[in-house]
Parts: sequence; C-alpha cells; structure tokens
Amino acid sequence: MSDSSTAQPIVDIFGEVLFDCFPGGRRVLGGAPFNVAWHLRAFGAAPRLISAVGDDTEGKQVRRAMQDWGMDTSALQTDPEHATGEVRVTLDDGEPTYEIIPDRAFDHIRAVDLQPAGELLYHGTLALRGPVSATTLKALKAHGHGIRFLDVNLRDPWWSADETRGLLQDADWVKLNRSELTLLAEGPGSNTDDIEDAQLTALASAFLARHDLTGLVVTLGGDGAFALGRETSPVRVAPAPALAVKDTVGAGDAFASVLILGIVRCWPLAITLERAQSFASRIVEQHGATAADPALYRPYLDQWGI
Repeated sequence: MSDSSTAQPIVDIFGEVLFDCFPGGRRVLGGAPFNVAWHLRAFGAAPRLISAVGDDTEGKQVRRAMQDWGMDTSALQTDPEHATGEVRVTLDDGEPTYEIIPDRAFDHIRAVDLQPAGELLYHGTLALRGPVSATTLKALKAHGHGIRFLDVNLRDPWWSADETRGLLQDADWVKLNRSELTLLAEGPGSNTDDIEDAQLTALASAFLARHDLTGLVVTLGGDGAFALGRETSPVRVAPAPALAVKDTVGAGDAFASVLILGIVRCWPLAITLERAQSFASRIVEQHGATAADPALYRPYLDQWGI
C-alpha cells in the first residue's frame, strides 16, 4: 500500500481494554491495544479491536467511546461474568507503576471469525495471562494475516520468558524496550545500565536474526529509539530537547501506532521511526495516553500526507 492511498488499511488489534485509575480518583480509558487502536483510527486506518469488556458501566463507557470515535466495535465482546479491566497507576517523578487487577473481561476473549483478516495483527503479552484469551490468539494467528506485530510490554507478574520467546517465533515485527531486549536475549540478571550503544545494537541485530524477524524496534525512554530490519541498517531517533513531560503513560502505545501505520503504508523505516518518535513526544506532553480531540492528530495528518 502506498502512502498516497486513500484506502483505510484494516488492522486487527488483540488484547486488553481497561481503565487506568490514577491517584485522586481520575480514571482514564486505556490498555495498550486500545490505545494503539484509538490512534490508528485517528490516523486514517481501520482498526478492529478484538477484546472484551464487562456487562457494567465501564464496559458501556468503552463501547460508547469507541462508537463516538468512529471505531469498529464488531469484535468487542461483552462478558457478563467478569468486570471490565482495571489498572491502578501510581506515578513517581512521572514514571508509572501498575497494579493490574486479575481475572477481568479481557482475560476471557472468546474466538472470533474475522472476514477478511486484517493486513496486520497486533498483540501484546498481558492479555495472554488467561488461558481463554491465549487460546483465542492462537486461533487468530491461523486467519492468514500478512504481518504479525508483537508489542512486548512485560508486566510483572503476568509473563514468563519461555512463553514470550515462543511469541517471538511467531512474530514478524517486534517492539520492546532496552530492558526487555536484554532480559529476553541474555536472561535474568543482565545489566542494561552499563551496556554501550554499539553493544546494544549488536545485541538487537543478533536478536532479530535469531528470531527471524522482519523488523525490530527498541525504545530507549528519554533517549528515543532505534530500529533495524532484515535488510535495513539500524536507524536511530531522539526526542526533541526540552520536552514538557507531564506523564509517560501511553507513550509507547503512541509510538507503536505510528510504527504500524508506517508498516502498512510502506513508509521507509527511517521515516516511520522519526514520525513515531514525533508523535510519542507529543503524547508525553499531556496527561493520559489518548485524547478525544481530532486537533491532536491534524498536524500529523497534514505533515504525513494522509
């Protein structure tokens, strides 16, 4: 698909939708897959969120928000036996920590028949903590998606190294952070603080080859990100200086949404990474991972010719 295409690429987004609950009682609709789907809709794609909410006030709020934003709700299930997902967020100098409440609706996503399959299937790791959702993802992978995108997002205690490495074997593109890369490549006890750029790039290159990936993206927090492809030299981006950071919740999801947009629209890797960093840098200047305001996205749509 070319950049000038007016067609809306269908992207299947599998995983959690939940409310981030902040100190003071503020509740923000989120979850990495939901956030990615939300941004993709604003950027002119046609995301199909495959998730589940409870038969509760929060579940109705999720469905209404998606409808108001013009999102496809056909694969959003209502689970009468489990409540809508919830995460209790605490912030320390702007850095979030999460308490993810167990056994919620997104742990019980049932099998869904997608016709046609999207151009890309995105998923993370959190929603796979429950056997029902894990089984559903396995079935989804048999639908014939052209590209599989794994957004690692390890959240203690809801992951295991062996299961995550198994997911890597099924992936085409992988996004993870520096700590996740060293942990999955070298195992527990690996030191991410002392590793130099050249070592990190070599580690990433070996990781990409070992798992036969099409592309690998490593986020570096305040230092930006770098990416490499099977036939593409490493490229690196850094955020603009002197950002007015309010909180970093959802910055990685913003980054992932533009990566996906670049993949399905066949942008060069360097341009995709630059655009992803630009949008993520904008998101950390606000509270919350998304905004129901088209004006947030309009400058990027204009700049990117969408």
